[in-house]
Amino acid sequence: MATERAGEQIPVPGEVPERIDVKVGFACNNRCLFCVQGRKRERFGRRPYEELAGFLAEGRARHRGVVFTGGEPTLHPELVRLAARARELGYSSIQVQSNGRMFAYKRLCEELVAAGVNEFSPALHGHRPECHDHLTTVVGSFEQTVQGIRNLKAMGQRVITNSVITRSNFRHLVELAELLVRLGVDQYQLAFVHPVGSAGPEANFASIVPHFELIMPHVHAALEVGERAGRRSMTEAIPYCCMQGRERFIGERIMPATRIFDAEGVIEDYRTYRLAEGKAKGAPCARCTLAARCEGPWREYPERYGWTEFRTVT
Repeated sequence: MATERAGEQIPVPGEVPERIDVKVGFACNNRCLFCVQGRKRERFGRRPYEELAGFLAEGRARHRGVVFTGGEPTLHPELVRLAARARELGYSSIQVQSNGRMFAYKRLCEELVAAGVNEFSPALHGHRPECHDHLTTVVGSFEQTVQGIRNLKAMGQRVITNSVITRSNFRHLVELAELLVRLGVDQYQLAFVHPVGSAGPEANFASIVPHFELIMPHVHAALEVGERAGRRSMTEAIPYCCMQGRERFIGERIMPATRIFDAEGVIEDYRTYRLAEGKAKGAPCARCTLAARCEGPWREYPERYGWTEFRTVT
């Protein structure tokens, strides 16, 4: 069962508490070629406010952070009301994880901030419109997301971006990182595409999923752009053996414990899901000294490409 939207966001250690991930519905104004949710928009409708408010009340017993996601959460007509309810319940961290297009409307940004949202997570997947819009399949989506980031930073908001690494954009990750730094984002994450949903073996895998051996020089260079600029840059779903000497960038080291209210049920601990169902270990991992810390790649990757790109670190 797929759970995350385009990669988990990475908090600053100690800043974000254990959290819940509330999927408010699966409607979306993009149709990304790599969408991890696949065709859920056709199977599940928008969740009503009462149900979502119930999740917030239930989650508050053990958690102090909440992420509103989907689908595209900004399309839910009760999102502002839900954010206000989260603040009333005492959540200290309230994040909206979005494709960022609706943040181009300054009034929505103002309403969300007034309601209590204190962290925004838009997704930008290309350094230029041609690249980003190709992946989202919506002309104009790049300009809207970039404007949304500008609006939020002009309001002094914390912005954490996510960029999914694909065959189409990996050669331009440095240029993307430079753009994000110019836009003033507080943190950017480079997430290796999860080969399920629209990027799965029965869908766009061949045209979307790149080889690790090709992308890593570009990933390393893009991470260093942020480090030089004093901006936090992180990875997600890239094994330790690909990041030797750059372990400080690995997001899984500091991901908070997350309980997910998904369409098909509740996932109590997302890390447990990743280890049990999402990711895999192979022959190179058996004697690797980093095996205890490393989660391995998404399991669909070696099922198609094998294990030859991964090394045993001794």
